[in-house]
Amino acid sequence: MKNSILVVAAFMMLTGCATLNKQQKGSTIGLAGGAAMGALVSKGSVWGILAGAAVGGTAGNLIGKKMDQQAKELQQSVPNATVERVGEGISMTFESGLLYKVNSSEISEAYMDNLNKIVEVFVKYPETNILIEGHTDDSGSDQLNMALSEKRTKAVGAYMVSKGVAPGRLTQKWYGESQPKYPNDSEANRQKNRRVELAITSNAEMQKEAKEGKLN
Repeated sequence: MKNSILVVAAFMMLTGCATLNKQQKGSTIGLAGGAAMGALVSKGSVWGILAGAAVGGTAGNLIGKKMDQQAKELQQSVPNATVERVGEGISMTFESGLLYKVNSSEISEAYMDNLNKIVEVFVKYPETNILIEGHTDDSGSDQLNMALSEKRTKAVGAYMVSKGVAPGRLTQKWYGESQPKYPNDSEANRQKNRRVELAITSNAEMQKEAKEGKLN
């Protein structure tokens, strides 16, 4: 019962504090117990990982402020990607139809310029870790979709590393069709489910600086 109350309280703090700015929300989430909020989300989801990564308190507030600026720069760099601030981190989503060639894990040449702009932002903010997740719709077999999401995830990670992102900052996961965001009942929804999601979180060095009040 105690754990259930914590989970509900944390969820209310994320969804109900409309008067707080984004960095203040990061602080509030951490104080409520970000890990409890992660329990509301399916395993492996970017939202759950971000919600559970909160440091909280004054340090969380400073991290949130830093993430606000990085999120702004990411959205300006690639307007056709979806960038959201969640807790003390950033969620970024790309449609696979834009990012890859049709039925392939090869990155589209037309989208490489966008990826280059994103990498520039990531290199500018080295004190963050980046989770890359690959997802598909339910077209085709489970095995095919899992393999495709793996190849696509690794293609993005390899490209980022080739352009200057330190390999140690990256974590790569793939889920095939197992984590749809929308019902696979129309082509429009299937298109949304064919996606690559990134979660950008603070690393140990950023958290240390924030706790010491030295994060600018």
